[in-house]
Amino acid sequence: MQYSLPHIINGNHFWLSPQRCIFWEEENAIIVCDMHIGKTGHFRKSGIPVSQRVYTGDLQRLLSCILFFKVNKLIIVGDLSHSSSNKELDLFQRWRHDFPSLKIHLIKGNHDILSEAWYKQSRITVHHYRFCIGDFCFCHDACLSEQKKGKYIFSGHIHPGVKIRGMAKQSLSFPCFYFTKTFCVLPAFSKFTGLALIKPVDGEAVFAIVENEIMKLK
Repeated sequence: MQYSLPHIINGNHFWLSPQRCIFWEEENAIIVCDMHIGKTGHFRKSGIPVSQRVYTGDLQRLLSCILFFKVNKLIIVGDLSHSSSNKELDLFQRWRHDFPSLKIHLIKGNHDILSEAWYKQSRITVHHYRFCIGDFCFCHDACLSEQKKGKYIFSGHIHPGVKIRGMAKQSLSFPCFYFTKTFCVLPAFSKFTGLALIKPVDGEAVFAIVENEIMKLK
């Protein structure tokens, strides 16, 4: 497991991992978003030859994070799945049953359209809009009402990325963690996703994921 960087919010320690997750020390929890399980299968069904190794690699990274940080809670900030059930979601269910003591909370995203029975069989606690613990709230897309209550928000949905410029006007884009004073947007956990480039302003913090390392840019 590569080196993680700490980021402190309201006295809580959040460790940013290059594996596209956050370890919340005080809650002994891992926070992820936009796993989009089933997306590669959906593409294959449409005749686009995307290897299933893309998804199994994502699942292996999640397993590695859970074992490394020794957590008892997984918070998924939306888009656990990509569309209707397929073999990749069946694989996730089998994986989930290997960790019966792991508590999983899902804050539903726009792609989470599976039946309530599927979530129940997978022993996933579903929150339809938000999930709050203490001073923090989790919702797939930034929930402004909770910001007004003084809660710090963790969200996903946009798959944030940042452009890094090099010599001779060269530039590359990388997924990132994006922190403002009132909310954080996590990078998509799945590597089979695009990026929405952000433009941070003064007072905001950006941590890019570059070649399995965390790089603080602001």
